[in-house]
Amino acid sequence: MEILMAFLIGILFMTATYLMLSKSLLRIIIGTGLLSHGAHLLLLTMGGLKRGAAPLLGENAPSYADPLPQALILTAIVISFGVTAFFLVVAYRAYQELGTDNMDRLRGKEGHE
Repeated sequence: MEILMAFLIGILFMTATYLMLSKSLLRIIIGTGLLSHGAHLLLLTMGGLKRGAAPLLGENAPSYADPLPQALILTAIVISFGVTAFFLVVAYRAYQELGTDNMDRLRGKEGHE
């Protein structure tokens, strides 16, 4: 299962890198979202994909699931949602002001400093 997750994480990182290198602002935002999903899956995979009971006191189980990677991923999901929402608001405002989402045209004229 870890091998399958490694391939999936690699595909997510590859797609995110491709999208982040494009000139469209919306594609860059989608690429950062995919990159964060890949990082979440990487944290989950590195924490171990084992089956087990919830780590509760008083239960006798042969194995327990580690709650730390799950807590880290939950925190990372909330942070990436906030960052993505902020990026979308900034991109929408830039599109309203300038009428384009092309990164080359967002830079402005070359002669002005």
